[in-house]
Amino acid sequence: MNDHDSAYDGLVDGDGHGQWAFGTSFDDPLAGIDTTVPGDVDLAALAQYCLMLGDDALVSSQRLAEWSTRAPELEEEVALANVGLDLIGQARLLLARAAAADSSVTPFISDTSPVPAEDALAFFRDESAFRNVRLVELSNGDFAKTVVRLLAFSTWRLAVFDRLRESRDPVLAAVAEKGIKELTYHRDYAARWVVTLGCGTEESKRRTADALVAVFPFVDELFVPTTEELALAESGVAVDPRDVRPEFDAVLAQVLHAAELDAPPPHSVGFVGGRGGRAGLHTEAMGFVLAEMQSVARAHPEGLW
Repeated sequence: MNDHDSAYDGLVDGDGHGQWAFGTSFDDPLAGIDTTVPGDVDLAALAQYCLMLGDDALVSSQRLAEWSTRAPELEEEVALANVGLDLIGQARLLLARAAAADSSVTPFISDTSPVPAEDALAFFRDESAFRNVRLVELSNGDFAKTVVRLLAFSTWRLAVFDRLRESRDPVLAAVAEKGIKELTYHRDYAARWVVTLGCGTEESKRRTADALVAVFPFVDELFVPTTEELALAESGVAVDPRDVRPEFDAVLAQVLHAAELDAPPPHSVGFVGGRGGRAGLHTEAMGFVLAEMQSVARAHPEGLW
């Protein structure tokens, strides 16, 4: 007898909020918080770290938005859009924090530009300036590939945010506190669909197995720390991504067992000259993502919406 019903014990929080894409409320997570950066924190490193986490969320959200009017069912279209909106909210806070920590990361538009710093970072940076992992920029493919990609990303990000709640940077701690409620839903949503597809028809099982083979070569990059991450983790601000690998592997093993799917053979795309997404070296897909995301803003660089 399969243990599908018990496969998710511990995957969602016990307060009943795991089912909601928007967490518990729409309150400003920074309300009442002293946003001053501790005096011993390297501001340039903090800015780069916020760009990494913010870009991950931004690009992932853009990919999920591509499912609008294309999802298999209306309910899934709404669910994917809500996940994307959660990630956009995280991205705005993190990109704004990056700009506040080090204004030099913000692209110059004009001396009179009314564009907020987080929008300038989203719409006016070139591809090489983005610090997201390559996993989030992969094409959507079919629905199975999208949910497998979301499962890998949300499982990793939830584990990081859970630890980031203890960050000495008050903004990172506040973003993480709100974000874990959202990410718990994201992970549960993706996990349930992987199980549904894996235990569904022969076709859905094949597609999900193919999705695992396509997505998992990009997983290892999630756990390779940058120099900024290591320095900030040492000072209690960031999370060393290597620390969350055991949790990630345990959750994925649990989901794949419930889905009656085998883990794909170990394989990693590796780096080029020691560089990956965190260093601004992306896949071919990234240029197409940015072209679509940035086209309107670049056509009207001082427009307000």
